Amino acid sequence: MKKAAICFTAYGKALIEKLNEKLEQAGLEKAQAYISMAGEETPEGFESVTSLTDWTGRQFEEHNAIIFVGAMGIAVRAISSFIKDKLSDSPVIVIDDTGRYVIPVVGGHGGGANKLAVIMSELLDAQAVITTSTDSHSAFSADVFASENGLRISNREGIKKVSAKAIEGKAIVLSIKDYPPESGADIIIADETDSEYDLLLTPKRYTVGIGMKRDTDRHKAEQFLIEVLKANDIDIKDVYAFASIDIKKDEEALLYLKDKYSVPLIIFDAPVLNRLKGEFDSSEFVKKTVGVDNVCERAAVLASGVNGKLIVKKQAGDGMTVAVAKRF
Repeated sequence: MKKAAICFTAYGKALIEKLNEKLEQAGLEKAQAYISMAGEETPEGFESVTSLTDWTGRQFEEHNAIIFVGAMGIAVRAISSFIKDKLSDSPVIVIDDTGRYVIPVVGGHGGGANKLAVIMSELLDAQAVITTSTDSHSAFSADVFASENGLRISNREGIKKVSAKAIEGKAIVLSIKDYPPESGADIIIADETDSEYDLLLTPKRYTVGIGMKRDTDRHKAEQFLIEVLKANDIDIKDVYAFASIDIKKDEEALLYLKDKYSVPLIIFDAPVLNRLKGEFDSSEFVKKTVGVDNVCERAAVLASGVNGKLIVKKQAGDGMTVAVAKRF
């Protein structure tokens, strides 16, 4: 996930520079640096922002991690009209411009803001201020568990029930269907079940293989992807991973899709793709160009695991190809 950091004072500018230096030293991706200071010359390494609302909206659209270096009030006003869903909102973090506190505001669990805040606080020798109750009580967090294990939360109201029980120090019973599930379990992991439970987590079953021409427009790529999924009754929330070939790993459109939908991007090189046995929609032109006769179908199947099966063959449009495999 890309990071975008914005400041409003000279102190904030120095802090972003320090943060990026520390991130680079730790082998982590630096934050894109922005500054909003009326009448001031834009410093080197920063981009000037004239409309904070427009800037914030763009970061939410691209699902970047947003770092405000300044007052909490500025951040709250800036993000207020863009917050929609705690499970999919961009992570938002505030750092005071003295660098004493790092505070996740939105997306603490689902967006990973809490984890990022802890990392940045350690780099800056600052105090991470975590206010989510499960973290404060060192209790089990169902939404973090789901995110880290590639599971979709089917009934979001169940999060509160499970969290309340965990905070009280009570045991959380987790059951996986076909083992069989235990009646009365707090959490059931299954595609569907009639058992009693507070929270239902469903495995994300689909892997999407993507091939594309160089510099494919990201919005056209997104539109075509969504069209293919909808035509096959697949919700993008059920996508476990995107997959492609290594020479496309830096394509802006691919990275945009990965970040916006918080879906991992799995990359394979041509020899690995070529070793996969099966019947695929072969193209000599593609083979001459990238070294493998079909990127999207092969990548989708490889990413789906040992028992994966191709369920949507290559679909082409808007400079890209899309195929879908199902994990079993």
